[in-house]
Amino acid sequence: MAKPARKSKAGKAPRGRVRNSDYFTQPGKRGSIVVLRKPIGNRATAKVCGMMPSRVHAKMLIDQLERAESVVKDLFLEATDDGIEALEAVLAACCNEVIARGPKTRGAGPSRRDGQPRRTDAATDEAPADAGESDEPNAGADSLV
Repeated sequence: MAKPARKSKAGKAPRGRVRNSDYFTQPGKRGSIVVLRKPIGNRATAKVCGMMPSRVHAKMLIDQLERAESVVKDLFLEATDDGIEALEAVLAACCNEVIARGPKTRGAGPSRRDGQPRRTDAATDEAPADAGESDEPNAGADSLV
């Protein structure tokens, strides 16, 4: 007798193990999100990887750090001073890249709704009063003689 045909599993998810991330987030001050990495090696506490202005930025940072860690396996082990410096450089580069590529936030810089930068006191057309100008017409002439 012939075996019946196998049923396809097109609608079912694969039975592979779901991998949890080593990174997690916590709420920070003033609405920011803190990205941390679980302790590894001889570290006793979680490593702060960066502070992001929104959850979208935090998720982008986690993805970026997971890609960086997949290339350099012992990135967070920090066995030497060089390892600590390399980790700090990678964290700073990843944070800067996420801020640059991520969606713009309201606190990203001095700008207005119309796209023009805000005028500050330093950006006025008048020179400050202590720049050698005075109300007296010949006040600066004494120093030339």
